[in-house]
Amino acid sequence: MTQRDPAAVGTLTARDIDGLVFTAEMYGLQLDQLGVLLGVPAERARVIAGRWRQLGLADMARLGPGPAWIWITRPGLAACGLHYTATPPALSRLAHIRAVAAARLVLEATDGYRQARAYWRGERRLHTGYRVGVREHLPDGEVHWPDTAPGAAPPPWAGECWAIEAELTRKTVTRTAAIMRELLARTGDYGCPAADASVPGRTPRHSRALYLCSAAALPTVTRARDELGPLAARIEIRDLPPDAAFPVAEGMGVTGGDAARKGTG
Repeated sequence: MTQRDPAAVGTLTARDIDGLVFTAEMYGLQLDQLGVLLGVPAERARVIAGRWRQLGLADMARLGPGPAWIWITRPGLAACGLHYTATPPALSRLAHIRAVAAARLVLEATDGYRQARAYWRGERRLHTGYRVGVREHLPDGEVHWPDTAPGAAPPPWAGECWAIEAELTRKTVTRTAAIMRELLARTGDYGCPAADASVPGRTPRHSRALYLCSAAALPTVTRARDELGPLAARIEIRDLPPDAAFPVAEGMGVTGGDAARKGTG
Protein backbone atom coordinates (compact mmCIF):
# COMPACT_ATOMS: atom_id res chain seq x y z
CA MET A 1 0.00 0.00 0.00
CA THR A 2 1.24 3.51 -0.81
CA GLN A 3 2.47 5.38 2.25
CA ARG A 4 0.41 8.37 3.27
CA ASP A 5 1.85 11.75 2.41
CA PRO A 6 0.80 14.01 5.34
CA ALA A 7 0.94 17.12 3.16
CA ALA A 8 -1.31 15.53 0.55
CA VAL A 9 -4.03 14.81 3.15
CA GLY A 10 -4.44 18.55 3.49
CA THR A 11 -5.73 18.66 -0.09
CA LEU A 12 -8.82 16.64 0.79
CA THR A 13 -12.12 18.38 0.08
CA ALA A 14 -15.19 18.33 2.29
CA ARG A 15 -16.67 15.79 -0.13
CA ASP A 16 -13.61 13.58 0.29
CA ILE A 17 -13.92 13.69 4.06
CA ASP A 18 -17.65 12.95 4.00
CA GLY A 19 -16.99 10.03 1.64
CA LEU A 20 -14.18 8.61 3.75
CA VAL A 21 -16.23 8.81 6.95
CA PHE A 22 -19.32 7.26 5.33
CA THR A 23 -17.24 4.43 3.85
CA ALA A 24 -15.55 3.76 7.19
CA GLU A 25 -18.85 3.69 9.07
CA MET A 26 -20.33 1.20 6.60
CA TYR A 27 -17.25 -1.11 6.75
CA GLY A 28 -16.78 -0.50 3.02
CA LEU A 29 -18.63 0.42 -0.17
CA GLN A 30 -18.80 -0.80 -3.72
CA LEU A 31 -17.76 1.81 -6.26
CA ASP A 32 -21.24 2.26 -7.71
CA GLN A 33 -22.51 3.15 -4.24
CA LEU A 34 -19.58 5.49 -3.72
CA GLY A 35 -20.67 7.26 -6.91
CA VAL A 36 -24.22 7.64 -5.54
CA LEU A 37 -22.85 8.99 -2.27
CA LEU A 38 -20.60 11.55 -3.97
CA GLY A 39 -23.08 12.39 -6.72
CA VAL A 40 -20.70 11.42 -9.54
CA PRO A 41 -20.67 8.77 -12.31
CA ALA A 42 -19.14 5.40 -11.49
CA GLU A 43 -15.97 6.10 -13.48
CA ARG A 44 -15.41 9.34 -11.59
CA ALA A 45 -15.96 7.47 -8.31
CA ARG A 46 -13.21 5.04 -9.37
CA VAL A 47 -10.83 7.97 -9.96
CA ILE A 48 -11.62 9.45 -6.54
CA ALA A 49 -11.18 6.07 -4.85
CA GLY A 50 -7.87 5.66 -6.68
CA ARG A 51 -6.67 8.99 -5.33
CA TRP A 52 -7.59 7.98 -1.80
CA ARG A 53 -5.66 4.78 -2.36
CA GLN A 54 -2.60 6.67 -3.62
CA LEU A 55 -2.71 8.79 -0.46
CA GLY A 56 -2.79 5.61 1.64
CA LEU A 57 -6.20 6.48 3.06
CA ALA A 58 -8.10 3.60 1.48
CA ASP A 59 -7.63 0.26 -0.23
CA MET A 60 -9.61 -1.28 -3.04
CA ALA A 61 -10.19 -4.73 -4.51
CA ARG A 62 -12.83 -6.88 -6.17
CA LEU A 63 -14.24 -8.99 -3.33
CA GLY A 64 -17.42 -10.36 -4.88
CA PRO A 65 -19.99 -9.79 -7.63
CA GLY A 66 -20.17 -6.39 -9.28
CA PRO A 67 -17.81 -3.41 -8.88
CA ALA A 68 -14.74 -3.32 -6.69
CA TRP A 69 -15.02 -2.52 -2.99
CA ILE A 70 -13.24 0.28 -1.19
CA TRP A 71 -12.48 0.38 2.52
CA ILE A 72 -10.56 2.74 4.78
CA THR A 73 -7.04 2.00 5.99
CA ARG A 74 -5.52 2.77 9.38
CA PRO A 75 -4.08 6.13 8.19
CA GLY A 76 -7.45 6.96 6.66
CA LEU A 77 -9.28 6.17 9.89
CA ALA A 78 -6.78 8.28 11.82
CA ALA A 79 -7.26 11.18 9.39
CA CYS A 80 -11.01 10.99 10.02
CA GLY A 81 -10.60 10.75 13.79
CA LEU A 82 -12.13 7.28 13.86
CA HIS A 83 -10.96 4.39 16.02
CA TYR A 84 -12.27 1.39 14.12
CA THR A 85 -10.09 -1.57 13.22
CA ALA A 86 -8.71 -1.24 9.70
CA THR A 87 -9.88 -4.33 7.83
CA PRO A 88 -11.60 -5.19 4.55
CA PRO A 89 -15.34 -5.90 4.78
CA ALA A 90 -15.98 -9.53 5.70
CA LEU A 91 -16.70 -11.70 2.66
CA SER A 92 -19.56 -13.44 4.44
CA ARG A 93 -21.29 -10.08 5.02
CA LEU A 94 -20.83 -8.38 1.65
CA ALA A 95 -24.47 -8.70 0.57
CA HIS A 96 -25.70 -7.41 3.91
CA ILE A 97 -23.24 -4.50 4.02
CA ARG A 98 -24.34 -3.47 0.54
CA ALA A 99 -28.02 -3.65 1.46
CA VAL A 100 -27.58 -1.52 4.58
CA ALA A 101 -25.55 1.05 2.64
CA ALA A 102 -28.29 1.18 -0.02
CA ALA A 103 -30.91 1.76 2.67
CA ARG A 104 -28.86 4.54 4.24
CA LEU A 105 -28.24 6.25 0.90
CA VAL A 106 -31.95 6.28 0.10
CA LEU A 107 -32.94 7.58 3.54
CA GLU A 108 -30.34 10.33 3.53
CA ALA A 109 -31.42 11.48 0.06
CA THR A 110 -35.00 12.25 1.13
CA ASP A 111 -36.05 15.86 1.62
CA GLY A 112 -37.52 15.09 5.03
CA TYR A 113 -34.26 13.62 6.30
CA ARG A 114 -32.21 16.59 5.09
CA GLN A 115 -34.60 19.28 6.25
CA ALA A 116 -34.86 17.73 9.71
CA ARG A 117 -31.05 17.43 9.98
CA ALA A 118 -31.45 13.76 10.86
CA TYR A 119 -28.34 11.65 11.25
CA TRP A 120 -27.38 8.00 10.96
CA ARG A 121 -25.64 6.04 13.70
CA GLY A 122 -24.49 2.79 12.17
CA GLU A 123 -23.84 -0.67 13.52
CA ARG A 124 -20.09 -0.12 13.48
CA ARG A 125 -20.41 2.94 15.71
CA LEU A 126 -22.93 1.20 17.97
CA HIS A 127 -20.52 -1.71 18.27
CA THR A 128 -17.82 0.52 19.82
CA GLY A 129 -19.76 0.41 23.09
CA TYR A 130 -20.61 -3.29 22.86
CA ARG A 131 -20.04 -5.13 26.13
CA VAL A 132 -17.94 -8.28 25.78
CA GLY A 133 -19.81 -11.33 27.01
CA VAL A 134 -23.24 -9.66 26.81
CA ARG A 135 -25.62 -10.99 24.20
CA GLU A 136 -27.72 -8.20 22.78
CA HIS A 137 -28.95 -7.48 19.29
CA LEU A 138 -27.43 -4.52 17.48
CA PRO A 139 -29.62 -2.94 14.79
CA ASP A 140 -28.06 -2.29 11.41
CA GLY A 141 -28.35 1.39 12.16
CA GLU A 142 -30.25 4.09 13.97
CA VAL A 143 -31.77 7.27 12.56
CA HIS A 144 -31.88 10.13 15.04
CA TRP A 145 -34.35 12.96 14.45
CA PRO A 146 -33.37 16.17 16.30
CA ASP A 147 -36.03 17.99 18.31
CA THR A 148 -35.58 21.08 16.15
CA ALA A 149 -34.03 21.93 12.80
CA PRO A 150 -33.09 25.53 11.91
CA GLY A 151 -35.34 27.03 9.27
CA ALA A 152 -37.69 24.06 8.96
CA ALA A 153 -40.86 22.88 10.63
CA PRO A 154 -40.07 19.78 12.69
CA PRO A 155 -41.64 16.54 11.45
CA PRO A 156 -44.20 14.73 13.65
CA TRP A 157 -41.45 12.33 14.72
CA ALA A 158 -38.96 15.01 15.84
CA GLY A 159 -36.92 13.82 18.79
CA GLU A 160 -37.38 10.15 17.96
CA CYS A 161 -34.74 7.48 17.40
CA TRP A 162 -35.54 4.73 14.91
CA ALA A 163 -33.91 1.31 14.72
CA ILE A 164 -33.15 0.30 11.13
CA GLU A 165 -32.97 -3.32 9.99
CA ALA A 166 -32.12 -4.56 6.50
CA GLU A 167 -33.43 -8.10 6.01
CA LEU A 168 -32.17 -10.14 3.07
CA THR A 169 -32.75 -13.72 4.14
CA ARG A 170 -35.38 -15.55 6.15
CA LYS A 171 -34.92 -16.01 9.87
CA THR A 172 -37.56 -17.92 11.81
CA VAL A 173 -40.67 -16.01 12.83
CA THR A 174 -39.85 -16.72 16.48
CA ARG A 175 -36.34 -15.29 16.20
CA THR A 176 -37.49 -12.24 14.23
CA ALA A 177 -40.28 -11.47 16.71
CA ALA A 178 -37.83 -11.79 19.62
CA ILE A 179 -35.48 -9.26 17.98
CA MET A 180 -38.40 -6.88 17.40
CA ARG A 181 -39.42 -7.10 21.05
CA GLU A 182 -35.84 -6.51 22.18
CA LEU A 183 -35.48 -3.43 19.97
CA LEU A 184 -38.79 -1.95 21.13
CA ALA A 185 -38.18 -2.68 24.82
CA ARG A 186 -34.69 -1.17 24.94
CA THR A 187 -34.33 1.96 27.06
CA GLY A 188 -30.55 2.46 27.29
CA ASP A 189 -27.85 3.22 24.75
CA TYR A 190 -25.68 0.40 23.46
CA GLY A 191 -22.82 -0.21 25.85
CA CYS A 192 -24.79 1.05 28.86
CA PRO A 193 -24.84 -0.95 32.13
CA ALA A 194 -26.95 -4.07 31.81
CA ALA A 195 -29.36 -2.78 34.45
CA ASP A 196 -30.22 0.21 32.22
CA ALA A 197 -30.63 -1.67 28.95
CA SER A 198 -34.33 -2.41 29.36
CA VAL A 199 -36.09 -0.76 32.30
CA PRO A 200 -39.88 -1.09 32.55
CA GLY A 201 -41.60 2.29 32.72
CA ARG A 202 -38.82 4.23 31.03
CA THR A 203 -39.22 5.82 27.61
CA PRO A 204 -38.12 3.33 24.93
CA ARG A 205 -34.94 4.18 23.09
CA HIS A 206 -36.48 3.30 19.73
CA SER A 207 -39.81 4.94 19.02
CA ARG A 208 -40.15 2.58 16.08
CA ALA A 209 -38.23 -0.01 14.10
CA LEU A 210 -38.06 0.26 10.32
CA TYR A 211 -37.56 -3.05 8.51
CA LEU A 212 -36.36 -2.88 4.90
CA CYS A 213 -36.92 -6.31 3.38
CA SER A 214 -36.09 -8.37 0.33
CA ALA A 215 -38.91 -10.34 -1.27
CA ALA A 216 -37.55 -13.48 0.41
CA ALA A 217 -37.55 -11.97 3.91
CA LEU A 218 -40.83 -10.04 3.70
CA PRO A 219 -43.28 -12.84 4.63
CA THR A 220 -41.36 -13.81 7.77
CA VAL A 221 -40.94 -10.20 8.92
CA THR A 222 -44.64 -9.51 8.36
CA ARG A 223 -45.70 -12.61 10.30
CA ALA A 224 -43.31 -11.72 13.14
CA ARG A 225 -44.80 -8.22 13.39
CA ASP A 226 -48.29 -9.69 13.50
CA GLU A 227 -47.28 -11.67 16.61
CA LEU A 228 -46.40 -8.56 18.61
CA GLY A 229 -49.92 -7.44 19.50
CA PRO A 230 -50.06 -3.70 20.35
CA LEU A 231 -46.29 -3.37 19.79
CA ALA A 232 -46.85 -4.04 16.09
CA ALA A 233 -47.86 -0.39 15.63
CA ARG A 234 -44.20 0.57 16.20
CA ILE A 235 -42.88 -1.69 13.43
CA GLU A 236 -42.80 -0.35 9.86
CA ILE A 237 -42.00 -2.61 6.91
CA ARG A 238 -40.78 -1.40 3.53
CA ASP A 239 -39.08 -2.94 0.51
CA LEU A 240 -35.33 -2.74 0.23
CA PRO A 241 -34.17 -0.29 -2.47
CA PRO A 242 -33.85 -1.96 -5.89
CA ASP A 243 -30.07 -1.40 -5.94
CA ALA A 244 -29.58 -3.13 -2.58
CA ALA A 245 -28.76 -6.34 -4.46
CA PHE A 246 -25.39 -6.92 -6.09
CA PRO A 247 -25.08 -5.46 -9.58
CA VAL A 248 -23.93 -8.38 -11.70
CA ALA A 249 -21.17 -7.73 -14.20
CA GLU A 250 -21.79 -9.17 -17.64
CA GLY A 251 -20.31 -12.62 -18.03
CA MET A 252 -19.86 -13.30 -14.31
CA GLY A 253 -22.77 -15.71 -14.24
CA VAL A 254 -23.87 -14.90 -10.69
CA THR A 255 -27.54 -15.23 -9.97
CA GLY A 256 -29.49 -13.30 -7.35
CA GLY A 257 -29.65 -16.41 -5.19
CA ASP A 258 -25.89 -16.90 -5.38
CA ALA A 259 -25.36 -13.30 -4.32
CA ALA A 260 -27.79 -13.55 -1.43
CA ARG A 261 -25.99 -16.59 -0.05
CA LYS A 262 -22.80 -14.55 0.29
CA GLY A 263 -24.25 -12.56 3.18
CA THR A 264 -27.04 -12.60 5.74
CA GLY A 265 -29.62 -10.10 6.74
